[in-house]
Amino acid sequence: MWNTPTAAQGQKELKYYFSKDSSEYVKLTFANQVWIRLTENNPGSTVNGDAINETFDIGLRRTRLQLYGKTSKHAFFYLQLGQNNFNYLSPRKTGFFVHDALGEININRHIGVGAGLTAWTGFSRFSSPGVASIMALDAPLFLQATNDANDQFLRKLSVYAKGKIGRLDYRLILSKPFLFTQSSLYNATTKIGFDTRLSPEDPRLQSSGYFSWQFLDQESNELPYQVGTYLGKKKVFNVGAGFQFQPDATWNRNLLEDTIRYDMKLFAVDVYYDAPINIEKGNAISVYATATLYDFGKNYIRNSGPMNVTDGLNSNGTFNGTGILFPMIGTGYSGYFQVGYLSSNLSKNHSLGRFMPYVSAQVSMYDQLEDAMIFGDAGVSWYLDGSRSKLTFGVQNRPVYRSKTNLDFSNSLNEFTRKNSFILQYQVSI
Repeated sequence: MWNTPTAAQGQKELKYYFSKDSSEYVKLTFANQVWIRLTENNPGSTVNGDAINETFDIGLRRTRLQLYGKTSKHAFFYLQLGQNNFNYLSPRKTGFFVHDALGEININRHIGVGAGLTAWTGFSRFSSPGVASIMALDAPLFLQATNDANDQFLRKLSVYAKGKIGRLDYRLILSKPFLFTQSSLYNATTKIGFDTRLSPEDPRLQSSGYFSWQFLDQESNELPYQVGTYLGKKKVFNVGAGFQFQPDATWNRNLLEDTIRYDMKLFAVDVYYDAPINIEKGNAISVYATATLYDFGKNYIRNSGPMNVTDGLNSNGTFNGTGILFPMIGTGYSGYFQVGYLSSNLSKNHSLGRFMPYVSAQVSMYDQLEDAMIFGDAGVSWYLDGSRSKLTFGVQNRPVYRSKTNLDFSNSLNEFTRKNSFILQYQVSI
């Protein structure tokens, strides 16, 4: 039978049960995030060769369609199709692509094993964020440390084990990364040099894991995606830690023209607290903080930014590159926090929804940067109908770096200005 609001305790969802005890089912979900954005571009940014200082664009930040369920007591499947970062610069009529496709055997609550194209991964809570429940304007993207470099928007072809042992929630993964030469980040004309970058050689197997101790309410681990905020529906306090390791993942050359290969070693510890303050009033608080250590090899640095707005760079360009790019990921240490407060219901019948102001920041000390990389995001969300209908306005502030060459031929990067993006997002989901 199809689920009803009564059967789902008031939750609106598309779910069909195959068994009387509801243990066998199939569920369909949809989410769409539209960004309306005004961006101050990096110096020297161009579109078709024309210098562009500011860009107004409208884009599909994320569009998702999920189908998953249990066909028997022990068999689980998950399929996700979608589109990311589609704006006026994007190739048209490219269509949805497969984000996830996996099969899983649920042995018991202590262990499930599965394989496929999947977001089951280490090494932190938001290395695989649940996009419909993101608290801030966007997820902390630096925690998806190899996004679209040797994975497919964080997903990899993997085998995994996951489960719960008491209050310990765990996931362990073995992956075959994608070949770097098939990434849009790869440039065949760029020869191996002093700057460390991902190796184009046959990728070695990658291992990762994440472990969290769930002190209060237990979270579901049916899907790999971690909830951003429960909007006061749960009282969750978790402390977690994780890792990601890949031998010979990157390379460079030294002054003697020797090729040096480096292992990728990523580590994180984090804490997550999300709980109601007053259940009757509906207000709540959400806090997340993490500390990371990234080792991609000497002086590795990567500029990144979601849904870029320009496509070229002229002679006035900086290290950041074109559009909204900035040195998001690199070898070194990072700290990140986000905090949000969900207001009480704005009306007695809940028809006006609730507001949630938030602030988040990433502070990174990367080897190649002389100045700390600080990226900030602050704004407010209006939850008209929970995460099913949400309007967010946020301001993102990023640094711009220029480089100088030292006597040892290594580049040191200094911040010399900052730029903003002003974003209005509307999310609809079911």
